[in-house]
Amino acid sequence: MTVAGSSRARKPKAHTYGDYCGWSDERRWELIEGLAFAMTAPSRIHSLVSQALERVFMAFFDGKPCEFHHAPFDIRLPEGDEPDEEVKTVVQPDLLVVCDPGKLDDKGCRGAPDLVVEILSPTTASHDCVRKKAIYEKHGVREFWTVDPQNRVVMLFSLGSDGVFSRVDTFDDTDTVRSRAFPGLEVDLSKVFPTQPKVVREGPAEYG
Repeated sequence: MTVAGSSRARKPKAHTYGDYCGWSDERRWELIEGLAFAMTAPSRIHSLVSQALERVFMAFFDGKPCEFHHAPFDIRLPEGDEPDEEVKTVVQPDLLVVCDPGKLDDKGCRGAPDLVVEILSPTTASHDCVRKKAIYEKHGVREFWTVDPQNRVVMLFSLGSDGVFSRVDTFDDTDTVRSRAFPGLEVDLSKVFPTQPKVVREGPAEYG
């Protein structure tokens, strides 16, 4: 958008958590450093994969001090000690684990979770894998998973002592994902991705 009679482009308004709390509940949003991004409704496959992962995570963290949550659940990521209403980054990961009870309150979580899982869709893959990955790295998420139902793969990133994510491995639908941040947390991907229907193809035509 440009100012009438001027060639200078206006900077988009930087939204805050205070603004976010006043928006209608009819649509879900995320804020990335003040920019608002509308979230799309999850597909059926997204929902099935999320449910399968939730069952594993709920069983593993049951009775443990760390808390497991799933979307919608607000994560406020402040730049410093600014009050909540001035925070400019608010995200809703698909799955997350928080081990510091001091970060949890009735609004959700203020500060970086220990583990974040994002389930990708074709329309949100770049948002999750680029913007949100950079935000999670910046704020110190210990471990980050991207789950791609379309290609049936999971990528696991672990935060190094230098504060940078390194990719541990890529897992396909025959593998078992093993968390580095939480030894013993294992996910058999053959039980996560929906069974693919068999495709019967006709053989080539015979000649002669």
